[in-house]
Amino acid sequence: MKILIVEDDKGISDFVIPELEHEGYETCLAETGREALEKFNSENPDLILLDIMLPELNGLEVLRRIRTVSTVPVILETARGETIDKINGLNLGADDYIPKPFEIEELLARINALFRRISFSSAKESVLTLRNLKLNTDRMTATIVNEEIKLSKTEFQLLKLLLENQGKVLSRSKLIDEIWGKDHFIDENTIDVYIGYLRTKIAEHTDGEYIKTVRGVGYIMG
Repeated sequence: MKILIVEDDKGISDFVIPELEHEGYETCLAETGREALEKFNSENPDLILLDIMLPELNGLEVLRRIRTVSTVPVILETARGETIDKINGLNLGADDYIPKPFEIEELLARINALFRRISFSSAKESVLTLRNLKLNTDRMTATIVNEEIKLSKTEFQLLKLLLENQGKVLSRSKLIDEIWGKDHFIDENTIDVYIGYLRTKIAEHTDGEYIKTVRGVGYIMG
């Protein structure tokens, strides 16, 4: 699990990052609001620890922009006693908040509890996710930023197979065998056509690249 720490106070980041890495988390750091948005797009974190008081863009504005494209979990760092910041943050879509200064044990407990809630929810509903793309295999629905993507049965099966194998290159012949079976003769160009359909439908909701072509081999999702 990767955690993006958005914090301009070097004393806090130097304290938090080693503790998180000791617990097995991968970390990346942003020290301004604009850098936070850049790191969010490039690093694809699983959780964001977001300070409200930041240079260039404050944390609430960063949160607002992230929530237009993603449901990634966010824990806000708030000044102790600043109730309005907590309320505004929760209204903008923050999942939790922690007042500063904080003990590392409390932060770890909040992070672990949030990951447990997400894991339980995903397992309960059989949800496959990649950034802001979610595929509910029980309901046979797909959403991006909570907007439903209309998929045909074959498109759904193809997207499900790619999501189940995130980070793995799947050949066209492998995709054909899994979706249509080994006894069916399906031209490999058919896969290219359906990948094109999926890319077009995803692009209607987000600019992010989800399905990449591995030339001469097949496709990878990640």
